[in-house]
This record gives sequence, structure tokens and C-alpha cells, in this order.
Amino acid sequence: MAQQHLEPTGPLTGPVGTVTGDALAGYLRSQATEFLRALRQHRESGGAAAGAEDPADAARALRRSVRRISASLHTFRPLLDADWSESLRPELAWLSGTLGMEHAYESRLERLLLALHRLSGAVFPAQGVAPTTRPTPGADPGADPGPAPAPDRGNLTVGAAKAGALLDRQLTLARTRAHSTALQALGSSRFHAVADTIALLASEVPLVKTAAGTDLHPLAAAAQERLEDAVTALPLVTAGHPYNAEALIHGLSPDPSPHPQDAPWHQVRLLLRLHRYAREVLSPAVDVRLLTAGQCLDRHRDASEAAAAAASAARTPRIAPATAYALGVLHADQRHEVEAARFAFQQCWLKEAVST
Repeated sequence: MAQQHLEPTGPLTGPVGTVTGDALAGYLRSQATEFLRALRQHRESGGAAAGAEDPADAARALRRSVRRISASLHTFRPLLDADWSESLRPELAWLSGTLGMEHAYESRLERLLLALHRLSGAVFPAQGVAPTTRPTPGADPGADPGPAPAPDRGNLTVGAAKAGALLDRQLTLARTRAHSTALQALGSSRFHAVADTIALLASEVPLVKTAAGTDLHPLAAAAQERLEDAVTALPLVTAGHPYNAEALIHGLSPDPSPHPQDAPWHQVRLLLRLHRYAREVLSPAVDVRLLTAGQCLDRHRDASEAAAAAASAARTPRIAPATAYALGVLHADQRHEVEAARFAFQQCWLKEAVST
């Protein structure tokens, strides 16, 4: 596959006139207010209050505001009190990561079971069907969980039910642990310190003295340039190949480390988010193309992590050969989903460059 170079996005544009630190202060105050509202809803839902939102919705709202505050502290840090900003950013990263793990495991399990169903025709509990494939407590996760679908696809169909039961057990356990960790975090003194800091942010933003007269566009443009440089450096020769044997071999090797080909794409995803949030500070207008590109990279991350989960399950000792086979097919399927997401992102990015 020939080397490709993706063109950068169009020039960063904002509202007419200069956008200064006052706009940044207003944005941070609004996000802090959103955080406090989501926190109140989360507490109400935890207490089963009437009319309260689902706890998962409240947790997503918390993460959404935390990500935007953290991104603004990163992009516009020359305009903010350095000690305050540098002490708060790692705490926001900790909180966002802790709150997101439960949802990540839940989504990963659903994705993998749906893929198994698509590949084999097997039916799993997560799809709203009677739990005929869930293993009994204390049973070997690789053992036969019960009646399997008709073996119309050979070993894949036979092994898919066992693979689904194994993944269900592993990821449900991980989700339960993540839920407990999140609850402990929300009750910790560390979280209360972060919440107190954000509560103060809702009324007072610690800007430097020169921020009120400083234009935000150069700092936002720098975030865009970092994104464009990272996109240009993407390893398209190997990582973009539709039949990426190196990726498949690495994924099923004994080494459980993250896939080396994925790291540059994960970095682009983070930089794209910083760029998009910087544009939000300048203007509330939504850039649909950036949203679409971000969704492609979200799919890339989800498929990458799902492939890693399938490979990890395949390393479980003493599983049946049919189970290992099904997990290998599932891993390959998710790696192809990774390649498809990369192709979709490239098409979206090129389309944006042409249209601008």
C-alpha cells in the first residue's frame, strides 16, 4: 500500500472579532455548573429519588464536563494560574478514567457478543434472549455452558456459545469491580477535593492578569496544528492495510501489552478532542465533520479494545479448542473493524480538506 498523506483541516475560524480570556472564563464556569448539576443528579439517582435520571446518564454528564474542563486547562494553560491548573488536571484525568471504566466494560461485552452472533448465529443473554449460555456459578468458564445452537457453521458455532460465556464472565466481573471502584472514588476525600475546586470554578476562574486582553485564537490554532501533525504522521503503510497480518499475529501473541500500531491513532483521537473543545470555547457552533471524524476514532478505540479482550480471553488456560477458535475468529473480526474505522476516518478527513 502506497504511503498517503492526509491534508489538514481548513483554517480555524471563530466569531468575528477577538475572543479573549473572558470567553474562556465563561466556558469554564458553564462546564463547572454542568458538573455540579450532573453530580446532584447522580446523588439523587443513587438514592432512588423520584424522577431522577439514570445513574449512567448522570455519570456520562459528569465525564463530559470533566473532559471539557481538563481540555481547556490544557489548551489555554498560559492564561490560567499555573499552580492551580497543573494540580487540577491530573485529578480530572483520574476522575474521568475512573467513572468511565464501568461503561467501557459494558459496551465492550455488548460489542463482542453482537459480533459473535453476527459471525456464528449463536444467541447470547445480552441480546435479550433467555440466558442459556451463561455458565453456572463456580463452573469452568471454558466448559460447556449448556445447549448450543444448531451447528450450522461448524466449529465456530459450537465454540461461540462457550466463548460468549467466557467473555460474559470475565467482562461482567471487570464491570462489577469498576462499579465498586467508582462508588469508592465518589465517596473519597480525593473526589470531594476535586468537586470543591470545580464548585469554586463555577463562580471564579483563576485567570492571569493579561488574559482579559489576550486573543484565544492562536492557542486554539496551536491545538489544531498539533492534531494535523499527528494525522500526517499516522503509519498508513502498515496500519492501514486491509489484511494486516502483523496486527493479527501481535494480538494473539503471549505479550498482553497494548497493540503498537494503535497508539498513534489513539493519540490522534485525543488531539482531535482537544481541537474540538477548543473550537467550542471560541464559538458554540457545532462542526459536524469534526464530530464524524471523532466518531470514527471512537469506533477505532472500541474495536481495538474489544480485539484485545478477545485475545486475552483466548489465553485462558484449559479452554476447549472450539472456544479458542471462536475467540481467534472474533479477534480477527475486531481487527478488521479497526482497519475499517481507520479507512472511514481517512475518508472523512480528506473530505473535510477538499470541502474547505
